Amino acid sequence: MSKIQDAINERILVLDGAMGTMLQRYNFSEEDFRGERFKDFPHPLKGNNDLLSLTQPQAIRDVHAQYFAAGADIVETNTFSGTTIGMADYHMEDLVYELNYESARIAREVADEFTAKEPHKPRFVAGSIGPTNRTASMSPDVNDPGFRAVTFDDLLIAYKEQVKALIDGGCDVLLVETIFDTLNAKAALFAIEEVKDELGLDIPIMVSGTITDASGRTLSGQTVEAFLISISHLPLLSVGFNCALGADQLKPYLKRLAHNTSFSISAHPNAGLPNAFGQYDQTAEEMQVLIKEYLDDNLINIIGGCCGTTPEHIRLIAEVASEYKPRKSEIAV
Repeated sequence: MSKIQDAINERILVLDGAMGTMLQRYNFSEEDFRGERFKDFPHPLKGNNDLLSLTQPQAIRDVHAQYFAAGADIVETNTFSGTTIGMADYHMEDLVYELNYESARIAREVADEFTAKEPHKPRFVAGSIGPTNRTASMSPDVNDPGFRAVTFDDLLIAYKEQVKALIDGGCDVLLVETIFDTLNAKAALFAIEEVKDELGLDIPIMVSGTITDASGRTLSGQTVEAFLISISHLPLLSVGFNCALGADQLKPYLKRLAHNTSFSISAHPNAGLPNAFGQYDQTAEEMQVLIKEYLDDNLINIIGGCCGTTPEHIRLIAEVASEYKPRKSEIAV
C-alpha cells in the first residue's frame, strides 16, 4: 500500500480514460470477439468487452500502453462487467475468474514495463469493479415495489470471486466505481474486506459514485453527503465521482465532497454530455480547461476520464495536473 500512498502524497495521480471508447476504434466483429477459442460458442458475444482480454489481449495491452504513454499513473483493468451477474448476459459465468485474472495480469505487465523505463514514476493497476446491471435497493418492476432482482448475498458472492481474481492477477488497488446504488457498493466493499481477511493482506480501495442527473443524487436517491457517510466506515484510499456528467456539471458535487471528507478525492468525468447520437464531442483542450478549475479550487488527488475520453484527453489532463500540488484536506482526521 505504501507505494501508491507515497505517490498520492507527492503528486496528483492521473487515472486513465475510457476503455470502451478506445475499443470501439477497433470495430471488432462478432468473429473478433469470439476468437479461435469461442468460435463455436452457442450465444452472441459481440459487445462483451471484458472477453477481449482473452480473445484480443494485444488490443487491451495497446490501450493500456497508450494511456501510460499519455501520462497516466494508474490504468483500470478491463473488468467493468466482470462478475457472474454481469457475465450471465453472455452465458459466461464460468469464465469470471479467468477474465479478471488475465485482465489484471495484462495491465500489470504493461505497468511494470513503464515503471522499469521510468522508475521515478511508478505505474499502478486499479482493479475495475463495476456496479453490475442489477440494483439491490430498488425494484425493477413498478407494479411490485418490494421485488428485488438481486440480493446482498448474491452480490457478495459475485464480488468475492472478482476481487480474488483481481488481487491474484496483480492489482495495486481496487476501484469500486460507477456506483448508482450504494447497497451494491457496500456488498463489493464487504467482499473486499472478506477476501483481505482470508488472504491475510491489505490492498487500498478507491470508491467512485455516480451522480445521475442535476438533482445531485445517485440513482438510488442518495445525496453526496449521504453517499459519503454510507462508505466512510472503511479506511479508503480515495472517494470520488465518475461517469454520467461532464467535468463542468460534476464540479459542484466534488466541492461538496471536498468540504466533508479527509479522504483523498478522485474524479473521472465524461468528455462532456453525449450528443443526440450518443457520441461525446468535448475535445481534450476543452476538458483540460475544466479540469484546471478543479485544480485551482484544490479539489483533486486523482484525476482521469470516463466515457468519451481518449489518450489525448489524458495527455492534456496530465500536463495541467503536473503543475499543481495534490489536494490537502482542511478537515481534521
